[in-house]
Amino acid sequence: MNSRQDRIGAEAREEMARRFASDDFLLEAVQRAVREALREHKRAGNPVAGWQDGRVVIVAPEDIPDFEEE
Repeated sequence: MNSRQDRIGAEAREEMARRFASDDFLLEAVQRAVREALREHKRAGNPVAGWQDGRVVIVAPEDIPDFEEE
């Protein structure tokens, strides 16, 4: 790698480290990913596993909440 690539790589690594140091950023990213996964499962007619009252439960596609597209 040349020095420009090294600098760009270092800048990208620093930006990623800064973002991942933020709990809010991570929480928002995970919530967005979960909503998208639930939308996809519902659209495909597939159930999802969840957790309720200390037990694993299977949620039927028709019982998956509707989430707005982002």
